[in-house]
Amino acid sequence: MEEVVGKYWHRWVTRSALKNHPEAVVRLKEIEHTTGVLFRALGGDAGLRVAAATIDEHGARRSLLARIAGAGDRTARARIDAATLRLPPEIDSFPTRAANRELYLWLAALAAAHDRLDPDPGLAHDPAADFIRNQRATRLALATWPGLAPRYQRLVQAHLALRPDPARLPPPERERELAICGALLEPGSVAALPPCPPATPAAQPVLLWLEGARTRADAACRSAEHTPGQTTGKNRPGEDDERHAYRAERENMPKEKNGLSIIFRAESLMAVAEFLRINRPTDDDEDPNAAAAARDLDHLSLAQDSEPVASRVRFDLDLPSASEDDLVLGPGIKLPEWDYRKHLLREDHVRLVEMSARNANPAPLPAPLRRTARRLHQQFAALQPGRCWLRQQAEGTELDLDALVRAQTDRQVGRTPSDRLYRSLEKRQRDLACLVLADLSLSTDTWVSSDARVIDVIRDALLLFGEALSATGDRFAVDGFSSLKRNHVRYHRMKGFDQCFDDAVRGQIIAIKPGYYTRLGAAIRHAGSRLAREPASRRILLILSDGKPNDLDLYEGRYGIEDSRAAITDARRQGLLPFCVTIDREGASYLPHLFGPAGFAVIRRPEELPARLPTFYAQLTR
Repeated sequence: MEEVVGKYWHRWVTRSALKNHPEAVVRLKEIEHTTGVLFRALGGDAGLRVAAATIDEHGARRSLLARIAGAGDRTARARIDAATLRLPPEIDSFPTRAANRELYLWLAALAAAHDRLDPDPGLAHDPAADFIRNQRATRLALATWPGLAPRYQRLVQAHLALRPDPARLPPPERERELAICGALLEPGSVAALPPCPPATPAAQPVLLWLEGARTRADAACRSAEHTPGQTTGKNRPGEDDERHAYRAERENMPKEKNGLSIIFRAESLMAVAEFLRINRPTDDDEDPNAAAAARDLDHLSLAQDSEPVASRVRFDLDLPSASEDDLVLGPGIKLPEWDYRKHLLREDHVRLVEMSARNANPAPLPAPLRRTARRLHQQFAALQPGRCWLRQQAEGTELDLDALVRAQTDRQVGRTPSDRLYRSLEKRQRDLACLVLADLSLSTDTWVSSDARVIDVIRDALLLFGEALSATGDRFAVDGFSSLKRNHVRYHRMKGFDQCFDDAVRGQIIAIKPGYYTRLGAAIRHAGSRLAREPASRRILLILSDGKPNDLDLYEGRYGIEDSRAAITDARRQGLLPFCVTIDREGASYLPHLFGPAGFAVIRRPEELPARLPTFYAQLTR
């Protein structure tokens, strides 16, 4: 009975203290796509992705009921940084879903306006900079998009009803609250936020503003100053780290190595553990509970450790010896790379090496794929052009009776008859070429089911794709790639445009194995140059991927995405049609920036890739 009463009491006191509306809640995952489209359509940075904001302590004054309930001390505030537009995970502040949804859309529009603001060096270190920036961004948004004014006025009136009554606040807080209300009603009318004594509680968060917002120039400078750290691979399938945000700051590495030093004689300890079969963890082992522990922390402190560690030397994914590595087909090829931070194309910055599998023996199509291959062969045989009669030709194999009758009629009525009196039977060909570029990075070694890895799914997809295109007679090539920093981009050639899809090519595809990292921009540039040499009128670059571009050096996050986008733009200028098929569930967050809204497809179930890849090709060539 006591537990039941306590449960009802907690529920009542929490709802009464928070004054939210859970029945009208709108979650970010429901409107994430819409807010992203609106943000980019209004001119926001297309490279930013939409993600959830952190839930932090705001330090504002709370009511007595909220203090009794122990609630209302945290909130999620929208903000924008160099790589992400972060919005609250859910909004239930207003009594209707329509109003909560409008708040999401207004925050996206305000973020686009922040992105348009010119940098103001005078606000760089001003603690009240957000107060001024949000007023400027609001004025710009309302002036640029007047249709937002009615929505903004409705949101302001609803938000002011939730804010504390200034008449009931102490004088310093009253002046500050009146300034905030005046800035909301008339953006730009308040020049500065009134100062308050150090011990004064913070102001109530403004739901219609962004916290810590930076202009595009400020974000670019911040990104250029902080070099992203090295990573050792992509996230494993199923991890949801990008959905969870953390409040963090950079700090200096502590100088103390050991907090307590004890002198002892190691030989005097009993070595019982030597006789037990236990798993002794090492410094190189990953902590499986690290992610859960991080989620429980309110604040993360990040420091750069300059000390050499064993884990940095242990693998770094060293290349195999020349006798065990794949065959190198020629000297390295120098390629450029786009540095978005400096807005500069670095010439000859990347070295690409063409390779071929060393132990690739000719092999027939695996038995489990033969039934699907026969079905695809029958379907794609219908795309093969047949023979047709060309009428009214000057030369041909037979007389064209219709043209002959028409010429005789013209002669009888006094007109000049045509001399094109023949017809010929000719075979038409599809004037197109396709190059399939497969991601063979280390992440393809992960398992998607109990029977297959990602690399196995890609292998089957390439085999079935080749069988399907063999039925159409189209010219196509199959390549793969991985990378190990900028000086070693491995480009595997499995089938050329002039090769037949035979057992030798199947052996090359069967021999593929997981490689290293994903320097997508260099691979696209080289594949585009190969495809551009084909004389076809329509040239398709079909990319198979399982994650974001990444590498051990700077090629991580925004840097890799912007370089890949520049490579795709160059491919389009050459008349190519890039299209990406990915099994990355987060692909919809960054692929529109790379390939456009209609230039990619996300496959939720990786095991469906082999059967669906030929279908995508049929749609592209329709």
